[in-house]
Amino acid sequence: MTANSAETGDAPEQPLIAHLLELRDRLLRVVLFVAVIFIGLFPFANEIYILVAEPLMSQLPEGTSMIATEVASPFLTPFKLSLLAAVFFAIPFILYQFWAFIAPALYKNERSLVFPLVVSSAFLFYLGVTFAYFVVFPLIFAFLTSVAPEGVAVMTDISHYLDFVITLFFAFGFAFEVPIATILVVWMGVVTPDELLSKRPYIIVGAFVIGMFLTPPDVISQTLLAFPMWILFEIGVFFSRSFVRDREDDEVAEMDSPGYKEAQAGAGSEPDEMSRELSSIEAEEKAAGEVMMYGKLKLVKVYRDVGDLASARKLLYEILENGTADQRNVAKNILDQLDTP
Repeated sequence: MTANSAETGDAPEQPLIAHLLELRDRLLRVVLFVAVIFIGLFPFANEIYILVAEPLMSQLPEGTSMIATEVASPFLTPFKLSLLAAVFFAIPFILYQFWAFIAPALYKNERSLVFPLVVSSAFLFYLGVTFAYFVVFPLIFAFLTSVAPEGVAVMTDISHYLDFVITLFFAFGFAFEVPIATILVVWMGVVTPDELLSKRPYIIVGAFVIGMFLTPPDVISQTLLAFPMWILFEIGVFFSRSFVRDREDDEVAEMDSPGYKEAQAGAGSEPDEMSRELSSIEAEEKAAGEVMMYGKLKLVKVYRDVGDLASARKLLYEILENGTADQRNVAKNILDQLDTP
């Protein structure tokens, strides 16, 4: 996924200090953006809190209300909510800054995915929060208020309630990012969609375990988080198949290109140490059903034999990023050979 500037035709590779300075600048932009939103929201802090508290207030027994057990809670709790709301509304900007920071390390065709990923990530996060507010909260609070022992008045502290709902908001918001995570691991070549589907039972169990850790200790919220995560995983696997098809089409087009055929015809047949290493990896990858990276390694040898070192380096950097441990070792050895005068 990353590449050397000589092969990609992009700007020269920057030193570490330049990356750190860029990271600092983007973090400052995020802080300033959140601060501006906070300044605009703070005058409406009480109204925002009333809106957030509505799912519980509608379920409280008649004659009861929420309480503030600390002296400064009536001020600090809405203040805290305004700050968290500012971060909440700044999520699209934060995601954009993150993707913009890593974009220079991507190929041009990979950068085209940045905008769709930012939009879909923000949409899924807000979808998770909306699901928590309109579906999860009414069920949880209706259940909790109905099981209170007789003689116990349900009068929740405003600061404790805020901590509770914020935890659920961000738990559901980030849990709904499962399709993005699924697509990314397939896009980077870590796993295939079929491999993910073969591990479906473990993923379902993992969804319930995550739900147990991210939600309060009740079965309702745990189930309401785990079940959507499973469904979203299936959606992510479905859409990730298009990336595999696109990659396979690119491989076929590359093999059918005149340049590849000429390089294949001009390649020498004398075996060497690299050929033996490639043969060993070919047997291992065929057994595992992973022949894509082997094809690239074989093509590296062809390009090297005909003197097209730029194309060979480009493929080697892709293998270093996405290949198995053995493939990366071979790619590193070949790069060392190419760099040796």
